[in-house]
Amino acid sequence: MNSRITAISVYAPSKRISNDWFADKIETNNEWIISRTGIKERRFAESDEYTSDMCIKAVKNLLAENPGITLDDVDFIFVGTTTADQVMPSMASQVQNAFNIQNTGCLDIMAACAGFVYGLVLAKGLIAAGTHKKILVFGAETLSKFTDFTDRTSCILFGDGAGVALVEPWIQPKILNAVTGSDGSHGKDLYLSQHNELVNGEHIDANGKIHQNGKVVFKWAIQTVTTKVRELLAKNFMKAEQLDWIILHSANLRIIEAVAAELNYPMDKMLTSIECFGNTSSASIPLAWDLAMKAGKIKSGNKILMLGFGGGLTFAGVIIEA
Repeated sequence: MNSRITAISVYAPSKRISNDWFADKIETNNEWIISRTGIKERRFAESDEYTSDMCIKAVKNLLAENPGITLDDVDFIFVGTTTADQVMPSMASQVQNAFNIQNTGCLDIMAACAGFVYGLVLAKGLIAAGTHKKILVFGAETLSKFTDFTDRTSCILFGDGAGVALVEPWIQPKILNAVTGSDGSHGKDLYLSQHNELVNGEHIDANGKIHQNGKVVFKWAIQTVTTKVRELLAKNFMKAEQLDWIILHSANLRIIEAVAAELNYPMDKMLTSIECFGNTSSASIPLAWDLAMKAGKIKSGNKILMLGFGGGLTFAGVIIEA
């Protein structure tokens, strides 16, 4: 059984945080942030707004934008997130409860910035197995609640948001071959820990905040993403010029520009969300998709390569047909 994404929607908090917001907190300015990251602003959740709330609001937007969709027959929910309200109940279970969806599996995916694409890969597998027929896949993060605002190198990056896709069976294959993987040796280079003070036997700061070795992650991302995009194209017997769009995780605009240059792929066909939402981890790919849809860029039949990468260090990529 084949599958496709039949609908997608997002939610972003209303609180806009400009680059100037950081000026009286750390040594930085608007020009410095834009030049190094491409970020112009990001959104922060309210103090009483959490990841589950944003997932629920994303579903409400999905229903409002697609009046023909019903949820009563949804039979699995995946939520990609590393910033859950709590370890249990899962964010997926909270979505289930909010909409009173009966007989649905619920699972959170802790794959950091690759979480949304991992969810699509898993949804495709369940539908192919014939065990499930209607699956909600989320990427949702409240990174602002886990950000160390004294860390000049990382606090400027992160924002909050949520995206949701509906995956259903289809006659023709619309979610194509995927690549997944991780390099656990780099675990200490991007982590969020509240308990264990060791990663791979090395001491870390287990203070419940995000920590990142920016130089290492930047270099790893460019090398790994470029390699995996080529591998993904080969697995699908395609060339880059056959793609209409590429959506990489919006970690940093400079990473995306470097990958585009390595692939000799036009930067104007790289869809991003970094400029107005910052780095939203697992939510960045659906946010970029939504921005492009609203701008009239993505058309039915377009071939889109999506690849997320982040903490683990992990990655997941897939090619889909809109």
